[in-house]
Order: sequence, then C-alpha cells, then structure tokens
Amino acid sequence: MKGERVVAAIDQGTTSTRCLLYNRSGRMLAVAQREHRQHYPAPGLVEHDAAEIWRNVTRVVPAALRSAGLGSEDLVGLGIANQRETTVVWNRHTGVPISRAVTWQDTRTDGIVSRLVEDGHGPLITRVCGLAPATYFAGPRLRWILDHVPGAREGAEAGDLLFGTMESWLIWNLTGVHVTDVTNASRTMLMDLRSLEWSDALLDVLDVPRRMLPEIRSNAEVYGVCTTVLPGVPVAGALGDQHAALVGQACFSPGEAKCTYGTGAFLLMNTGSRIAESTHGLIPTVGYLLGDHPVYALEGAIAMTGSLVQWFRDSLGMIGSAAQIETLAETVEDNGGCYIVPAFSGLYSPRWHPDARGVMVGLTSFINRGHLARAVLEATGWQTREVVDAMNLDSGLPVTRLKVDGGMTANHLLMQFVADVLDVPVERPLGSEAVSLGAAYAAGLAVGHWSDVEVLRSNWHRAAAWEPAMDPDLRKREHSNWGRAVNRSYGWVQTSLD
Repeated sequence: MKGERVVAAIDQGTTSTRCLLYNRSGRMLAVAQREHRQHYPAPGLVEHDAAEIWRNVTRVVPAALRSAGLGSEDLVGLGIANQRETTVVWNRHTGVPISRAVTWQDTRTDGIVSRLVEDGHGPLITRVCGLAPATYFAGPRLRWILDHVPGAREGAEAGDLLFGTMESWLIWNLTGVHVTDVTNASRTMLMDLRSLEWSDALLDVLDVPRRMLPEIRSNAEVYGVCTTVLPGVPVAGALGDQHAALVGQACFSPGEAKCTYGTGAFLLMNTGSRIAESTHGLIPTVGYLLGDHPVYALEGAIAMTGSLVQWFRDSLGMIGSAAQIETLAETVEDNGGCYIVPAFSGLYSPRWHPDARGVMVGLTSFINRGHLARAVLEATGWQTREVVDAMNLDSGLPVTRLKVDGGMTANHLLMQFVADVLDVPVERPLGSEAVSLGAAYAAGLAVGHWSDVEVLRSNWHRAAAWEPAMDPDLRKREHSNWGRAVNRSYGWVQTSLD
C-alpha cells in the first residue's frame, strides 16, 4: 500500500472521533476510532469536552496511518466532517475552551428561543437564514454561553474569544486558521442563506459580537496547512456530517435524497439552486458548495434513532449489544400493539415540539422484550416516514428511492421496515461510511485528486436493496396508530424563560 496517494478524513461525531483513509476509487483503506465522554449535568443538558475530542484526533490520525502502513507524505489532503450545531468557545491566546461544548442535542436554550419568538423576531430569522427559531441551532447556544459563562461576553467583545462548531475548532488546532464552512455556518441561525455571509441583523438579534466568528468558506478549498499531527498536509475540505453524507452518497442531482442513520437520523434532499422553503417542518439549508454556486437541500432531522437503541441496551439492559436488537425483534411477528415515541429531548422534524417527552403506549400483559425491541426499531421507520411525507409536500420532487448509510443500515429488519412504510426502494452503497467519504471527496476535489463530481458519481455502487412488501391496509392502520402515539408525547415540559 506504500506509495499509494490517499485522502484522509476526520469524522468527528457525537459519540466518537474517527480517522479514515480512502484511495482514488473511494475504497476505505483504514480506520481508527476513539469514543469521548458524554456529559449530562442536568435533564436536557448534553455537553462534550472539546479538549478531549482534540486529544482523540491527535491519536486516531496516526493510528489510521499506522494501520495502513502509510505516512503523512502519502496524503494529498485532509477533509473534516463534524457533528453540527455543537458549540465551542475558546481563548485565542491559550487555545483553551472556556466551557464544555454545548451539543446539538442540548435544550438549555429554550428560554432564549422562546423570547426571540415572543419579541417578534421569528419572521426575520426565518426570512434571512431559512431556519425557524429552535434550540437545535448553534446561535442560541453561543448566546447562552455569552450570558452564563463568567467573563465570556467581556472576552468576546475584547477579541480574546473565538466561536466555532467542531470543524472550526479542529481546523484551528491543526492549522491556526479560524474558518468555518458554509454548511456548518448555515446551521447557526446567524448566516444569510442567500449571500452566504454572516448577517448583521441576526447578529444584532442574538447579541453576538462579529469579531469572535470564523470566516465562512466553501466546502472544498485549502483552508490551511497542518502544523501538527500531519505537518505539511493541506486541510482542504470541511462539511457538516449530513452534508458530507449527501456528497458521499453522490446525490448531485435535484430530487436525490439520502438518510444517514446514526445517533439521530438525518434525511437530506438535493434541491439544486433553489431554496425550497418549507411549510411542513423541514429545514432549508446549504447542501454543499464545491465550486462557484451553492447547491441547496431540504433536511428533516430526527433526534433519536441509534441513541434509542443505546438507551434500550444501556439504561434498560434489554440487550447486551446494539446488534442484538434485531435478533430480539425477530422473536415476535409484530409490535403487539406497542409503540415507543423517543421524544427524549423533544421532537424535531417535522413536528418541532420541544415540550414533548418520550412515551411508551399500548402496553398489555402480552408485551414482552421482543415487542419492545420491535417498537424501538419501528420508531425509526415511522419517524423517517413523517419526514419523507413532509419532503414530498415541500419539495415538489417526490422521493422515489432512498439512499441510506450509517451504522443502523446493518439492521436488515429495520431497513425492510423503512422500505415498507415509505413504499419506495431503500438502497445502501458499498461501504456505509458516506459521511467520512464525503469529507474525503471534498478535500480531494480541492487538491485535484478527483477532477469533478461525475468521477465521484461513478464510484457509487449499490451493495444492498430493500423493496417494499407491506400490505397497504396494514401500512395505513399502523401509520394511524403511530400518529396517535406521538400525539400523547406532547406537553410534558413547560418552556422556561430563564
């Protein structure tokens, strides 16, 4: 393998950080991974230690190179994909974060968001950035840090503090350059979706000092050269993880859609040069910017999919490993009338109910562990169905097939159920690591390792497919039952204005 020119990708995710190496045909050559700790200081609060994540990067990158028998001289570039909306503020002089990173799952900003709406700022925010005010986005988290961490606002206004999402934090540590990419910037509630620049109006509404913000750049260009970890290697690509998967799945034409099943699930559809405004709870966003003109996307975000399986394993002790849930679910023919709605931190797309909390309904003495396992998996299928229904209505480009990736796609029972409830084919490519592949593709395009997106499209090969086989009457009946269950999750939390 020595002498082969490869691209490295850092996939900085919600639960772990990985480094993956790819050759010219898009085949993964090596991977190294380290998990980081999840901090839960109170209900609804989820934090990461950004310094721990950086230390993990310094370990997984050399480990991946050793595994492949390669050195940094064999790399043509490095791309980064990251968990989006997770917010870091650090001191530009010491490089030390002023607090733990506030993650995308965290709901502590509900008071800030409620006040924005009550003060009448909602229409302005949506008009400029395309996003409805929600605890999901990074801007309110930054405002919370400025308001609650001692000395934060003073340091930001003095120019001593820097803000970034995780790719900004990693690029700064690798190169000393303070930048963000357009996809991550589009998730802050601070960027103009049309000009692709920070919006003075939104900075004013959220009371965020401009001088702490990174420069917004495209997804495929040389941001800087590594001075550590991979000295001399250009950092040439960065995308939010779901946008990276859109690229990795070669969804380069309007109407093509993918869903990544990880901690949560995220369904993106390419809408081309058109910003598809949503009236059904979806998020218009930048899909990617690989050249001169942005490609936009519609997104549906599901908070809990893989994390629901982890809860079933770790908190309830029902299974010993995530993979065992499929075997357990197959011990029964159906859910026995049981439905689990995983609104552990509210409901995301398309319902957007931060006041919702998880419920389990339909319990009888007949229900056993197998029924619960099936209900856990079916929750992911029905949440996907709700997003696809909304996407069909908003986009005018009905989903006719769904490309899938992520760890949960190894669960054949789940993928068949998704095909059944959507009533469209579901396809998985060779290699389910579309997020990291997309980051590698962006970096490789920037340095000329790949010539254009058509080369990337030719790298996509189907490995598995699931065709819908559910009786239409059963589909309709179960869909109705799911909706009744979701309605019972509403109103469990009173929104605070603190």
